[in-house]
Amino acid sequence: MDAPHDRRPSPDALLAQMRDAEAAAARGKLRIYFGSSAGVGKTYAMLQAARKLHGEGVDVLAGVVETHRRADTQALLSGLPELPARAVSYRGKELPEFDLDAALARRPALILVDELAHSNVPGSRHPKRWQDVEELLANGISVYTTLNVQHLESLNDVVSGITGIRVQETLPDTFFDRADEVVMVDTPAEELIARLKAGKVYLGAQAERAARNFFRKGNLMALRELALRRTADRVEDDVQAWRSTQRIGQVWKTDGAILCAISDSPGAGSVVRSAAQLAQQLSVPWHAVHVETMVLRRLPAVQRERILRVVRLAADLGATTAVLAAQDVASTLIAYAREHNLAKLVLGREVPLVWWRRWLGGKSLARRLADGGADLDLISVATPRLPQPAPPLGAPGAQAQERERRWANGVRRYGLAAAACVAATALSWPLQWHFDTANIVMLYLLCVVGVALRLGRGPAVLASFLSVGLLDFFFVLPRMSFAVSDVQYLMTFGVMLAVGLVIGQLTAGLRYQAQVAGERERRARRLFELTRELASALQAEQVLQLAEQSLSHEVQGLVLVYALDDQDRLQPSPRQAALASADQPDMGTARWALDHGQAAGMFTDTLPGSAWLYLPLKASMRTRGVLALRPGSTRSVMLPELREQLETYARIVGQSLERVHYVAVAQEAVVNIESERLRSSLLSALSHDLRTPLAVVYGLADTLAAMPALPPQGRDMAAALRQEAQRINAMVNNLLDMARLQSGAVQLRRQWQPVEEVVGSALQAMQSALSGHSVRTDVPAGLPMVHLDAVLIERVLCNLLENAIKYTPPGSVITLSASVRAPDLVLCVSDNGPGLPPGSAEVLFEKFTRGERESSIPGVGLGLAICRAIMTAHQGRIWAERGTQSGASFCLSLPLGTPPSLPAPETEDEPEPTTAAPTHDH
Repeated sequence: MDAPHDRRPSPDALLAQMRDAEAAAARGKLRIYFGSSAGVGKTYAMLQAARKLHGEGVDVLAGVVETHRRADTQALLSGLPELPARAVSYRGKELPEFDLDAALARRPALILVDELAHSNVPGSRHPKRWQDVEELLANGISVYTTLNVQHLESLNDVVSGITGIRVQETLPDTFFDRADEVVMVDTPAEELIARLKAGKVYLGAQAERAARNFFRKGNLMALRELALRRTADRVEDDVQAWRSTQRIGQVWKTDGAILCAISDSPGAGSVVRSAAQLAQQLSVPWHAVHVETMVLRRLPAVQRERILRVVRLAADLGATTAVLAAQDVASTLIAYAREHNLAKLVLGREVPLVWWRRWLGGKSLARRLADGGADLDLISVATPRLPQPAPPLGAPGAQAQERERRWANGVRRYGLAAAACVAATALSWPLQWHFDTANIVMLYLLCVVGVALRLGRGPAVLASFLSVGLLDFFFVLPRMSFAVSDVQYLMTFGVMLAVGLVIGQLTAGLRYQAQVAGERERRARRLFELTRELASALQAEQVLQLAEQSLSHEVQGLVLVYALDDQDRLQPSPRQAALASADQPDMGTARWALDHGQAAGMFTDTLPGSAWLYLPLKASMRTRGVLALRPGSTRSVMLPELREQLETYARIVGQSLERVHYVAVAQEAVVNIESERLRSSLLSALSHDLRTPLAVVYGLADTLAAMPALPPQGRDMAAALRQEAQRINAMVNNLLDMARLQSGAVQLRRQWQPVEEVVGSALQAMQSALSGHSVRTDVPAGLPMVHLDAVLIERVLCNLLENAIKYTPPGSVITLSASVRAPDLVLCVSDNGPGLPPGSAEVLFEKFTRGERESSIPGVGLGLAICRAIMTAHQGRIWAERGTQSGASFCLSLPLGTPPSLPAPETEDEPEPTTAAPTHDH
């Protein structure tokens, strides 16, 4: 019999609870008012609770509360201290936003922050309001907030399928689950539609749009069901956490979850299917557990694999599966059901016990479950009378070998037990003249304990009977006979046999439990060793080598790790070359496992007949490769506990590969930063040092050109000197501008400007250079004004025009056009020249990159890099593309905003403006 289930927490668990309690005491409390849609009364309920606390003297602050101009909500808000909104500039507008810094400085006991899933205006400290709330909680400030079910990330696709509207503002479910309290605010669909028509949800045109789109009765009923189910799931988690904390052993029948007991009978699959159907009908979760005793562990490999296939079937049908090693099936099932609060236990109908077991007081599993689990509902499922499955083709020979092996092992074990009893007799024979018979009995009991400890239960039973017989034959008068002269020895023999059997059974059970604990300890140690070794790996090759070596010992088979290269292609393991082509893993299956993020191959839903198992190497950011295993025994793949450990190995290897990848990325980034810093310093120093001698050369060229006695040839030389000095000066200016842009020293002076003026200024500045080309402009009238730095954008256009002049022959056509491509205004400089070199559309914008590597065209390759830096500072972009017919086209886009204008008078039906640029999905 197993020891009673000990529910006392371990010292480590108590320390963890104390640390969690200390962290929770320093953290603010979060209450979420949760509803199915806008208008159910979340904000109203939040304000009611806040006013009550405010009346009790609690320091309550209204951080941000959206009343949507509802009179009853505004009345509740009046009288509460309010935090002034912070003005944030966005696309020419000043938008009100929650002032996080002011809230932290004010530090109230409780702050109200409405609309938890709201997206903050770009430029705020956090992109999402829930991140503001997280910072408030971390600083010890309690928060009341509101949330609709459609904003939960896990339900985004479900809500989109119901309503046909994709909700953009979402909240991670993990943050919702961490809330200290969730208050469900529920309103029936009919009442909510009536509130909408009465103007208590939205006003004017906004209410009409909501009635036509989101606020349809079917949508509201479906969203209400989602909200109620999500709240019920959270309450169930709270109940389980409370039961675990309070160490409550009795089952609470709150949700009627099901536990299915998987036996070793051929009809176990039918029991699993019945349990799955029952769970589906009741819409409850279910678990499937197989208790592996020492007797079941000695079953032939074929029968054990059949049991594990049934466990796998339960997992495929949606069950949480487990294989538990224990001696008593009934007590183990009861303990598992109570630990997971499973109210219903499903098991197959048992075959009646044989007469001698009933005569000895044996009970069926159902009877023992009923006696020990009075708080459980037992459901007995009829199982069909299935014959033992026929062995697979080619199996008779293997089965015969297995029987021979088991027979030889049994003969050896029982023979050793008999030999141990003979050895105990030989040892006791010379001692009988010096010790009483009771002491000889102790030696035989010690022999039984040794046999049970080393050889198991069956040999211990044989040793118990042999010990009694040998004691009677050799040490009880008359010796060398089984006759008994004194009747009291019958009592001795009976007690000795009973004690021997009990000790043997207990010792064998402890031996089995020690073996199970040893296996688990070895697996945990290997996992720890692999984690420790991978933590010290600095290269991907080291990670792959360590993983393959460690996992090969774990599965007693072949292990290959396929990692991704820079082009996201799976690279074969170096160890694969040693395998024959027929024994190598299938790269197509490995690629499928990588692309879908699911296991494939052996005993999975994808290619289950494969000899290899493919596990994706999942990491935090992405899947980093595939782990291919060909285990020596299918048990390591089919047993849920071992399968989960293999998946844990795969996750650890994937995280190690990701860590090594980002270490390399960080090192490369440091090198690039230092290179750019050195380059900028050189550019700045070089440009400053060249400006003075260039000014001198330019001045001397002007002086020479102005001398009256200079011959014509000298005048030409002076003009050429002046022209080259100008060209070098332009290059130096480009170097200096690039250095200033990279250092961030350039401050934009943005104003609302008509783009026509900027285009005209650029053409005027390049008039002399454009004299050898035909220039066309396509700038339609009425283009909107753009918020830009006119000087810098003119510089961009001049650089693009200069670039077109350099790389097109004289007489070519250069076109400068402007158009609106919402939400941007696009300017393009196009030509009909030779066009762009293949594959250079993006490379041309890198520093010191030229269209032609070696040519007579002057320049150092900084003009387009300067253009990109200026456009990046304007939150715009610039790109190159091939012309519509020939040549090249360089385009730049500037974001459109709303130019300042006179405020328009508000009308009664105008919907309330939002408080931030990102819109809410109501």
